[in-house]
Amino acid sequence: MSDEPQTQTKTQIPALTPAPTPAGAVPHRRTAWLTRLLIVGLVLAALNLRPAITSLGALLEEVRTGLHMSGGVAGVLTSVPPLCFAVFGITAPRLARRFGPGAVVFAGMAAITAGLVIRPFTGGTVAFLAASALALMGIAVSNVLMPVIVKRYFPDRVGTMTGLYSMALALGTSLAAAATVPVTGALGGNWRTGLAVWAVLGALAVVAWLPLVRDRGGDRTGTVAADGPEGPEGPDGPDARDLRDAREARDAPDLRDAREARDASDSPALRITRSRTAWALGCFFGLQATGAYITMGWMPQIFRDAGVSAGTAGVLLAVTMVMGVPLAFVIPRLAARMKTQGPIVVALGLCGLSGYAGLHFAPAAGAWAWALLLGVSNCAFPLALTMIGMRSRTGGGVVRLSAFAQSVGYLISIPGPTLVGALYEHSGGWGTPLALMMGLMVPQMVVGIIAGRDRTIEDEA
Repeated sequence: MSDEPQTQTKTQIPALTPAPTPAGAVPHRRTAWLTRLLIVGLVLAALNLRPAITSLGALLEEVRTGLHMSGGVAGVLTSVPPLCFAVFGITAPRLARRFGPGAVVFAGMAAITAGLVIRPFTGGTVAFLAASALALMGIAVSNVLMPVIVKRYFPDRVGTMTGLYSMALALGTSLAAAATVPVTGALGGNWRTGLAVWAVLGALAVVAWLPLVRDRGGDRTGTVAADGPEGPEGPDGPDARDLRDAREARDAPDLRDAREARDASDSPALRITRSRTAWALGCFFGLQATGAYITMGWMPQIFRDAGVSAGTAGVLLAVTMVMGVPLAFVIPRLAARMKTQGPIVVALGLCGLSGYAGLHFAPAAGAWAWALLLGVSNCAFPLALTMIGMRSRTGGGVVRLSAFAQSVGYLISIPGPTLVGALYEHSGGWGTPLALMMGLMVPQMVVGIIAGRDRTIEDEA
């Protein structure tokens, strides 16, 4: 679905002429300030979805020493993010239906902030893991709800808004990777302070989402603005359906709620298991997440073992992450214009294959090139998010597909970082782990091509 509408006239929902409202119902009016606040909140939430992970990767050696961790235990630590994302992410749709997506994201930001404050000052590995899990729980539910919020509030701008928050996510990731080591040094060299400082960013997101707590999914219209009287895809396109739903919601708020309840009951999560596209998207998400979390958790250590200084290793990780800032905005827009996303999947996969091969054979000599290539490869993440929004016709379908694909994907990615840590410890080097990563790029490309076909889960399930 193209995110560039053919008609430039904007129709605000609800219309200027008020429609009759059932007794006792309060018509919902989306104000300009709330639209702006949604965008700011979306960006701030995305900025907080990775610093808890990449800041730890930059200081992993110091944390291992301070908490007396073995390489295997450190591998388990790098596997905690996908485990939490799989376990807690699947609860996000139910929580959003009950409390509204705004309230759930607000709670997620609060959990991230609390976890980042508590984690550095725990006394042992178990408590450190528990506090990390609290922060990651908040990240998990927010991960799932980001595509949902985009589809609900900006259905005519899926590519643009996905690109915006993906770009913010990449910016937060790279900022934490690059700044953690120098900030730690500036604050006295204590790794605990260097990790805790990222709670400030979480607190800003909490403030931004507080006014949205009472907006219970709540854009009854499901949209902020639509392009033209029928949306950019004509009278029968998905945007037109969203717009018609919006008008029905304006005229009869209870009808919208009844329809969403009916859709939820008529399309249980089990049905999605009949969709090949859903399974392919889950596997693609899982394999790209495997590479991403291994990169975030272990790439600085790979460079440090090759003789690169700690500060430079952190900057190299930041280079990898910052590549996602411009590309995370470009790739979703490009993908939204294409009927099939297979060519993008293959291009990103070949970049990853080349980057891991470079780390295998010449980690220090070509460090900057490998960091750039892996940064391009990691943009499979915003591509996967975009495909989640494109592979369903309805907002309810996107909720289920997002929860399914991300939960399946993160379950698949759980063994990766731990396996890499174990292989590193037992082999005494990075050759075997990097060979494994090169091998995983092939199935990632295969399932990505399947997930990128021009079809929806409703067609298959």
